[in-house]
Amino acid sequence: MSLEHVALGAWSGGRYLGYGEAIAEERLEALLRPGPDVSTIITADAYGAGDADRVVGRATAGLARESFTLAGAVGHDFYDGDREGAKGFPRFTDARLRAPDDHAGYLRRATERSLERCGTDHFDLLLLHNPDRTGYGSEAVWDAMAAMREDGLADRIGIAPGPANGFTLDLIANLERFGDRIDWAMLILNPFEPWPGELALGACAAHDVGVIARVVDYGGVFFDDVRPGHAFGARDHRLHRPGPWIERATQKLVPARAIADRHGLTLLQLAAQWDLAHPAVRCVVPTLIQEIGPGARTIESKRAELAATPREVLLTSDEVAQLRGLGDNKGSMLLKGATPDHDSDEVLADRWPLEPELVAAGRRWGIEPDRDLRKAITPAG
Repeated sequence: MSLEHVALGAWSGGRYLGYGEAIAEERLEALLRPGPDVSTIITADAYGAGDADRVVGRATAGLARESFTLAGAVGHDFYDGDREGAKGFPRFTDARLRAPDDHAGYLRRATERSLERCGTDHFDLLLLHNPDRTGYGSEAVWDAMAAMREDGLADRIGIAPGPANGFTLDLIANLERFGDRIDWAMLILNPFEPWPGELALGACAAHDVGVIARVVDYGGVFFDDVRPGHAFGARDHRLHRPGPWIERATQKLVPARAIADRHGLTLLQLAAQWDLAHPAVRCVVPTLIQEIGPGARTIESKRAELAATPREVLLTSDEVAQLRGLGDNKGSMLLKGATPDHDSDEVLADRWPLEPELVAAGRRWGIEPDRDLRKAITPAG
């Protein structure tokens, strides 16, 4: 089975990533239960150190395996690694945990344990979750990922850069080197956050790599219940967004809403349609957030709204361009991965030097790092 054009993420509901209210596990289980409206579920083993997988297992229990599509993700080592505060668990490729010749064994072990928690014998898609520099460039890692497809643990394999925005050149170089093995990639992309995700779409299309767009909702703004003065919990990840992002987004919603109304779409459906208008994007997975307060929309209503998103793209090319211009965020943040703003030789878990081969890979796709990947002095948007 292939992924649907809309999907549900196990990070929804605030239990594992601190978005809005943390809903009860039973409610999350019901939210994630596949059905005729949405039958694609995406999980990651690191969420709740395996708890999200268990919820998915209960949500899919008793269903025929062919009735739903399940994507998993492995890469953060919560078995042998210690949580490092807000940074989370280290990547399995961290030299403090194991040598390179043990990477393949870890990936298989983590995948098998994730499958066991999910109550199934295979993933329809297995993603390498938030890789570090080694994960992007190691042939041994991608040999191991391909071996799990060959051995039936996954029907397809892919890569999920993150958790923050960036990794553009790293992904492009990864596809140029291993694109013959990779089926899918997951990127942050929405009409108010086209940069830098759009820069990698050409390489994805050229290598026939399908794109899953995440953060489609732009921090909940496109669900139309996040407004200026919004109440966030102390651990809400959206507190890390820079500047008055909600105020800026609220102003942009006025012309965006006019386009949505023209096609009978909600704002969330408009954002999903904008993503799907890009040929490489084949699936969208927003975060369903139960916002704080008595007047907040229910996550169940948000699932229904997502499920009603038309598969066929209704937007015209002019409307796609208009929304891109409206949401232009180029230079609005420091990007992760290899970028010209990393002016050190130090290799960190999520930032590293911009090497000549990465610059060359970007230029093959019309990307000049100093022009296209730096944080602007005056941010856009």
